[in-house]
Amino acid sequence: MRKRILGVLATAAAFAGVVGAAATPASAVAADFGPATAPQTQSVGIQGGIVETWIHGNIRYGPSTDYAIHYTEGAGFVSYGLCWKYGGWVNANGISHNKWVKLSDREWIWGGLLKGDETGGVRNYCS
Repeated sequence: MRKRILGVLATAAAFAGVVGAAATPASAVAADFGPATAPQTQSVGIQGGIVETWIHGNIRYGPSTDYAIHYTEGAGFVSYGLCWKYGGWVNANGISHNKWVKLSDREWIWGGLLKGDETGGVRNYCS
């Protein structure tokens, strides 16, 4: 009788796991196996990476200072950069270029605020 109860429990647990996995997004299932990592691809095939600011700066609604500021972050702000594109020119802190990085919250940051190169290490161009 004990074997039968354990077998029924094991079958029920397996079934619940299958049903739960089918109803759970893959990222939530993956999180069960350790800390979440940045996604390597987006639904449109764009690859990005983690970016970090070296100085405080504005996060904008679009890739230019002509767009309104959504919020401001300090040095050490970390986000996920989806891709980059050419936008409005900025000349600040001894840096001058027009490369902007689209963040995971769909807002934009001028690449001159990011550690690393002009795009903070994000290699993919936004199409």
